[in-house]
Amino acid sequence: MMTGAIKRQRPRALRVILALVAGVMFAGFFALGTWQIFRLQWKLALIERVDQRVHAAPVAAPSMAQWPQLNAEADEYRRVQLSGVLLDGSTTQVLASLDRGIGYWVLTPLCTADGGIVMINRGFVPAGIGGWKPQAVPAMAAADACRKAQGATVPFSGLLRLNELAGRLRQNEPARNYWYTRDLQAIAQARGLPAVAPYFVDADAPSAQAAGPVAGEQPMGGLTVISFVNNHLVYAITWYALALMVAAATVWVIRDARKQTT
Repeated sequence: MMTGAIKRQRPRALRVILALVAGVMFAGFFALGTWQIFRLQWKLALIERVDQRVHAAPVAAPSMAQWPQLNAEADEYRRVQLSGVLLDGSTTQVLASLDRGIGYWVLTPLCTADGGIVMINRGFVPAGIGGWKPQAVPAMAAADACRKAQGATVPFSGLLRLNELAGRLRQNEPARNYWYTRDLQAIAQARGLPAVAPYFVDADAPSAQAAGPVAGEQPMGGLTVISFVNNHLVYAITWYALALMVAAATVWVIRDARKQTT
């Protein structure tokens, strides 16, 4: 009698443990699916917001007083306009890979009327037959470079972009003038530029064309890559499917165990 009772208790204990483990797995998969639904809603709102901004009329670019309040949710990809004097001697070329091939983004500091400096991405230039190679390091700018700047005031319009931090795989090498990301503060430090805005402006095609060539090459403006990967619905369906599979497998195992004990 004792042996039979112990045998009945073991399957019952195993069923309880199985149910607990399956419950934890089901809850985890279901939570992950729900989180992906929230991510999907956030991503769709982001895509709609950016689409509205890139097609809106341009507004004045943020002044120095507004720099501390800038953030991605409220400001990135806004269409802005500004004008100033270009510091062509401090132009920086940043490696770019587009469907047009390998080349550079051409960033030139623009001295604005309020004393600040905004980096202007004047567009893309292909690397050419020789491929990508580091450029000569420009001379350090004086602290009062904007006060000494000479030249006509140049207008620009385009999309506001926030600072790009250095990548994990490839670090910028300022001393060798290797730039993989548009890290504005690092570029400003390497060029000796004070009071650089925490954003840059991707110039549109007309602005880039009107500003003229850089070192004999005409950058192609208006090539901002606006692409947001949106696989959240697929991920949500996957997690929910796994949760249902766990539930179905648990029910089947428990029913089969009960049949064997009867």
